[in-house]
Amino acid sequence: MDIKLEQKAWYVRYRYRLAAAVIVTSVLIYVSVLASGPQRLRVDSESVQMAEVKNDDFLEYVDVEGVVHPILTLMVNVRESGNVERIVAEEGSLMKQGDTILTLTNPDLMRDLEDQRDEWEKQCFTYEEKAIEMEQKTLTLKQQTLEAEYELNKIRKSFALEEEEYKMGIRSKAQLEVSADEYRYKTESTRLKLQSLKSDSAMTVIRRELLLNDRERERRKWERSLQRTQDLVVRAPADGQLSFVKVTPGQQVASGENIAEIKVLSQFKIHASLSEYYIDRVTMGLPASVVYQGKRFPLRVSKVVPEVRERTFDVDLVFTGEMPDNVRLGKSFRVQIELGQPEQTVVIPRGNFYQQTGGNWIFRLNADRTRAVKVPIEISRQNPRQYEITEGLQPGDWVITSGYDNFGDAEELLLR
Repeated sequence: MDIKLEQKAWYVRYRYRLAAAVIVTSVLIYVSVLASGPQRLRVDSESVQMAEVKNDDFLEYVDVEGVVHPILTLMVNVRESGNVERIVAEEGSLMKQGDTILTLTNPDLMRDLEDQRDEWEKQCFTYEEKAIEMEQKTLTLKQQTLEAEYELNKIRKSFALEEEEYKMGIRSKAQLEVSADEYRYKTESTRLKLQSLKSDSAMTVIRRELLLNDRERERRKWERSLQRTQDLVVRAPADGQLSFVKVTPGQQVASGENIAEIKVLSQFKIHASLSEYYIDRVTMGLPASVVYQGKRFPLRVSKVVPEVRERTFDVDLVFTGEMPDNVRLGKSFRVQIELGQPEQTVVIPRGNFYQQTGGNWIFRLNADRTRAVKVPIEISRQNPRQYEITEGLQPGDWVITSGYDNFGDAEELLLR
C-alpha cells in the first residue's frame, strides 16, 4: 500500500540556495561599504616605527661630514738661488723649527763673498793707515796750537811791559804806538791761526768718521754676503710634518721658488662642505661639536669661504677645548654646526614619511594604537633628528614615522 509523502515547504527545499544568496548579498554589501568609505590597509605593528609627539627642545643645526686638516700649512721657499747639493729630510718626517731640509751650492755667491771679504780687509787696512796719519796730524795741530797760544801770551805780556815803561817815561809815545800796532797784528794773526787749527781739527774728525763709515759699510756688505751663504741651507720655518720635497739632487732652483711644504700639527682644524642653502646663516664664530665615543668635543667656525662651487661652500672649524684622542690628518668626523639657540616647540623624530608625504600629512594613531588615520600637518624647521610641527598635532599624540613605502593610497591603517 503506497504511503502518501507530504511535500516540503519551499524554503526548506531551497534552503542552500537561499543561504548562498544571503552570503553573496552580504559580501556585496560589505564590499560596497568599503568602496564608499575610506581605503583601509591592515599592517603589522612591528613593521612600522611609531613616535610620540613631544614639546621638547629644538635646536636647528647642520650635520655634515668634516675631514681633519692641519691648522696651518706653510710653503717653504728658497731665499738664495743655487743647485741642490743634498736632501737631508725625507717626506713625512716630523721637523723642528730650524731643522735642515736640504742644502744648496752657489759658486758665484762664494766668489762674491771672497770679493766682499777682500774689500772689507782692504778698508780695514786703509782705515788703520789713515788713522795713524790723522793721529800724527792731530798731534802736530795740537803742537802748533800750543805754540801759537804761547806766542800770543808772550806778545800780550811784552806789550803790557812796554805800557808800564811808557807810564814810567822810559819809552816814548811813538814807540808805544809802534808796539801797539805790532801787538794788534800779532794778536789777530794768532787768532786766525788758532781758528785755522780748530778747522783742521774738525776736518780731521770728519775724515776719521768718513773712513770709519766706509769700513763699517764694507763690513755690513761682507756680513750680508755671509748671511746669503747661510740661506743656502733651507730650514724648516716651524715645527711640523714635511709633506713633500719637490726637487732632486743637482736641480737648479731660483730664489723664491717653492720646494717643500710643512704642515703644522700643533693643532688641527676640520674642513667641511655645506649646501648653499645655509650660506646666509653660517658665519664665523658659530658653535659646533663632534661626538666621539659618547663624548662631545666643542668646535668653532673659524673660516667661511663665500664662494659657491657645485652648490656647496667650504667652512673651517677649530677645536676650542679638548680634542679626541684619535685625531689624525684625513680622518672624518660628523660635525654638528649650531644655527641658533634651543627653543621649546612641538617636535617629532625624523622618518621616511617625509619623502612620501612632503611633510604635508602623517598617520596619527588612536589612543590604543590599533588604528591610524591620515591627518594634515605643517612642518616648519628641521634638523637631522627632528621636525618642528606647527599645525596638525599636539604633544602626547602618537604617529607613524616609517613604512610609508608600503602603504599605497590607504587613508586608514589597521594595526594588528
